[in-house]
Order: sequence, then C-alpha cells, then structure tokens
Amino acid sequence: MRHLLAIEGMHPPHIAALLDLAESYVLLNRSGQTPRDRLRGRTLINLFFEDSTRTRTSFELAGKRLGADVINMTVATSSVNKGETLLDTAATLNAMNCDLLVVRHGASGAPALLAQKVDAGVINAGDGTHEHPTQALLDALTIRRHRGTLENLTVAICGDVLHSRVARSNIHLLMAMGARVRVVGPKTLMPGAVERLGAAVFHDMAAGLADADVVMMLRLQQERMARGLVPSAREYFRFYGLDAAKLAAARPGALVMHPGPMNRGVEIDSAIADHPQQSVIREQVEMGVAVRMAVLDVLSRGVGNA
Repeated sequence: MRHLLAIEGMHPPHIAALLDLAESYVLLNRSGQTPRDRLRGRTLINLFFEDSTRTRTSFELAGKRLGADVINMTVATSSVNKGETLLDTAATLNAMNCDLLVVRHGASGAPALLAQKVDAGVINAGDGTHEHPTQALLDALTIRRHRGTLENLTVAICGDVLHSRVARSNIHLLMAMGARVRVVGPKTLMPGAVERLGAAVFHDMAAGLADADVVMMLRLQQERMARGLVPSAREYFRFYGLDAAKLAAARPGALVMHPGPMNRGVEIDSAIADHPQQSVIREQVEMGVAVRMAVLDVLSRGVGNA
C-alpha cells in the first residue's frame, strides 16, 4: 500500500490483513509492549482542515507509540488560513520531506489530490461526504472481535446517511466482507443512489432494525445540512433516535455502535449509549488507535527505503 484514500476498491484479503495486524496491536497496546522503533526516524504530519478530537488524537498516539516524530499542523494558524492553496500547501509539505501525511478536509477528493503531489504516504482521515476509511476499519475490527466474523451479519446503519462519510466507508467494507447492510433514516437524509452500493434502504426504525446483529448510529451533521431536512431534534429522536424500545427490534444482545461525537438525546439515548453489555462505543475508540497503528505500519513500508 502506498496510500489509504478509500475503502472502495480494496480487496477482502487486504482488509483482513489490516484487521489482523490491528488485532496484534490491540494486544501489544494492552501489554504496554508496542514496537517504538517501527517508525523511528519517520515524520508524521497531521493536517486537519476540520475539527477532530478522536481521529487526530488517535493518529498522534498511534504515531508516537510506533516511534515516529509527530507534528500536528493547526490550520487555523497556518498559511492555509492566510489564503494559501491546497497545492501550495502540498509543495511546502513535500519540501519538508515528511514520510506520512494524515489529512482531513471538508472537500471530497482533497486527500487524493494531495497524494498526487507529495512523496509521502497519504491517509484520508475524512474528506467531505466521501469516505473515512480508518473509521470503517476500526468499526470492522470492533465487530469482528465480538462476533468472530463479518460474514453473514446484518448491520443496520441509522440516521444521517446523506452527509456521512463513515456510512459510505462502512457500506463498502461490510459488503466486501460478506455482511448484509441496511441503511435506516428519513428520506431527507438518505442519498439518492444508496441502493447502488448494495445496501437495503428503510425509513422505519422497527423494520430496519428487525433481527439486526449490529446497530450503528450516525451523528446528525447539522453543520453540513440545509435548513428543513429535519423538523427538530426532539422530533428526530422520537422517530430515529435509538432507545430501548427501538433496540428491542434487533437481535438480543445486538452490538450498539456510534463513531462519535454523540448527540445524546438526539441520535441515541444515554441508557443505550452507556449500556454495559451491548454498547461498544468506548471500545471503538481503543480499536481506533490499533487500526491507525496498523495503517501507519503498512504505509511506512512503501515510503523511502523502509
């Protein structure tokens, strides 16, 4: 692998190999014996044009645990905020001879453009409404650790599918690995061509969650929305927020997931988000570090003479 820009197009053996490597990093992280010389002498730059807590911090932690020199570029105080173009930024970063570049950008395709202009390995940490590949990988790892496989599972992805890059990456990955995927949400928050990805579309939570093995809730991305897509947060929760009554339609013991940050009382009830047996939301955060370590490890081998 030279870059990780999208899940779409990745072959199942490559996905499985990344998950296997990430699994080994879960065990190493828990033992405190991470290989801190794996990326020694390598430079990782986190370039985030959009706000992030979990993704940026987990990439920083992953890089440091592998021994990389990690630089977090704050776009708000960089030349980008002074009018520098993305291509000029790419030229500047290339002159710095960094090895790995993690990019989050509000425009779909921005990481792919940077990958064409820099010598570093580029990782897409979320671009517009396109994809968020490492989130899908960590979600898959979380599910696989609890269910042993992804094949033949029924996964319901619920909420604001229209604006969700997480949903798109998860649909591609889960379908590739043999899962059955449903998307559930109001018509106003559903992409027009989502059926082409192979997911079954539901607009009723009870029907969409019926016998589901995994219920994955999505954040209501009001910052990306035109006005009028949802009547109110209270009304949205009434029909599409996950509570005990709606979750009862899923299989007993169904896993509950959310990529974060959560809007409690809007997408999910606190009692469900904090459920000690069914919620794996906190575990997703732990898996995020391991998955990003695996991705950095693999991509570093394609940079320079590693």
